[in-house]
Amino acid sequence: MPKSKRAKLVSLTKVSKKTKEQKNALMNEVQENADKWKYCWLFEVGAMRNAHLKTVRNLWKDTARIFLGRGAVMAKALGSTIEEEHREGLHKLAEQIKGQVGLFFTDTEPQEVIEWFKDFQQPDFARSGNLASRTVILPAGPVMRTHSDPPEPFPHNEEPQLRKLGLATTMNRGVPTLGSPHKLCQKGKPLTSEQAQLLKLIGEKMVVFRVQMKARWSAATGEVVEVKGADPAPEVVGDHDADEEGMSE
Repeated sequence: MPKSKRAKLVSLTKVSKKTKEQKNALMNEVQENADKWKYCWLFEVGAMRNAHLKTVRNLWKDTARIFLGRGAVMAKALGSTIEEEHREGLHKLAEQIKGQVGLFFTDTEPQEVIEWFKDFQQPDFARSGNLASRTVILPAGPVMRTHSDPPEPFPHNEEPQLRKLGLATTMNRGVPTLGSPHKLCQKGKPLTSEQAQLLKLIGEKMVVFRVQMKARWSAATGEVVEVKGADPAPEVVGDHDADEEGMSE
């Protein structure tokens, strides 16, 4: 009997890694864009979601170029010192590349960029490790899906899942029901995987995807200007959704 292809073992030592050639290619790409566009922005992402970032890429695809992830590669491409900088002043931007930040190249004038990203905010569901933005208490009675319009109770076949996630529900006329109020989460505390899943099931969105512009480099002057009023991205614990393997698009 022939061996099943499904039973084939794959050695972890064979998993491909970023090669030096690939990193060099990315560095060259960053430098080419630094030569092409009038402005290079340093931005920070709050509540990273690839789907929302893809929306941003699509909306700016004809007027900008975005790089996200591999901060060390981006910093090296720009040049971290005066002697190494690719263009005058870029080392000042490279020095600020820390954490989950990205580069946004464009010819669009600064005020328009700032206003656009200030308005672009997408609510989303929290994940395990995120800090609860508010306290959520489920009242006694039928467990409701708040994202429905109007809200509706969970169907009977989902009652086992609700119990598995920590709700002490019972069936009342075919509807999963709580006998007493249940504190699902408390503001400021990290969410467990069960809490995050329950919040998603009932439709409670606790995080907001947004892109915050931190600083801007101008090709004409070589100056780096801090963006006034730029708040730090909200604290996110264990929330990594950046596609570093495809950091540019």
